Amino acid sequence: MTTATQLSELPAIEYPDGDGLPMSESTAQNDWMMSIKIELSALFRDNPNVFVACDLLWYPVQGEPTIRTGPDIMVAFDRPKGRRGSYKQWEEGNLPPHVVFEILAPSNRPGETDRRFRFYEQYGVEEYYVYDPDDGWLEGWQRVGNHLEAIPRMAGHVSPRLDIRFDPGEGPDNLRIFRPDGARFLTFDELTQKNNAERRRAAAERQRAEEEARIVQAERQRGDEERQRAERLAARLRELGIDPE
Repeated sequence: MTTATQLSELPAIEYPDGDGLPMSESTAQNDWMMSIKIELSALFRDNPNVFVACDLLWYPVQGEPTIRTGPDIMVAFDRPKGRRGSYKQWEEGNLPPHVVFEILAPSNRPGETDRRFRFYEQYGVEEYYVYDPDDGWLEGWQRVGNHLEAIPRMAGHVSPRLDIRFDPGEGPDNLRIFRPDGARFLTFDELTQKNNAERRRAAAERQRAEEEARIVQAERQRGDEERQRAERLAARLRELGIDPE
C-alpha cells in the first residue's frame, strides 16, 4: 500500500517547454504562421478570455509528459491571456485548444500529418485547418460528436468559433482570410510594412510634438525676457522720479 509519505518522495514530473525542433522550416511556413497568429491576436485583442499561441507545446494528459504536440497556431476560448511555457490542459480548466492551424513545410510527411490529425481528434479540438503554402491547398475539419469530419468546401467556409472566412484562391501563397467585418488578413510582409509605416508615423508625430514644445518654450522665454525688460525700465523711470504708469 502506497502511503502519502511515499507519494511525496516521488520525483516531480517534468513537462518540457520545448521539443528541440525548430519553430518553422521555411520562410513561407514562418510567414504564414506569424501572419495568422498576429491577425487572430488582433481580432481577439479586446477579449481577455481568448488565448492565442504559436508553436506552443500542448500537454492534454496530466502525468503523461510524452503525450504532447505543438500546433503551429492554437486558439483556446474561455482561457485568460498571459504567458505560458506550455499549455497544460489540466491547468486550463481541462479545456483543449478549440481551433488549431497547421502550416505545412517541405519536410512534412503523410505519417506525421496523420498522427497530428488523430491527436487532435482524440483530445478534443473542435476545428482543424491545414494549409500548404507551396501547393496552395487548404483543408479543414470540424468536430461532430467524437470525430473530426472533413469540411466539404473550404472556399467561403466561415469558422464557427473564429467567425473568419476562408478563400483559398489558386496557386501557391494565394490563401486569403477575412475578418468578420470583411477586412482581409494581411500577409507577414504587409504586416511588416504596416508596422514600419506606423513606426515612422509615430516618430514623425513625436518629432512634430517636440518641435511644437520647443516653439512654446521659446515663446514663453521671449515673454519672460520682455517682462523683465519692462520691469527694468519701470525701475529706471522710478529712479528718475517718473511714474511708469
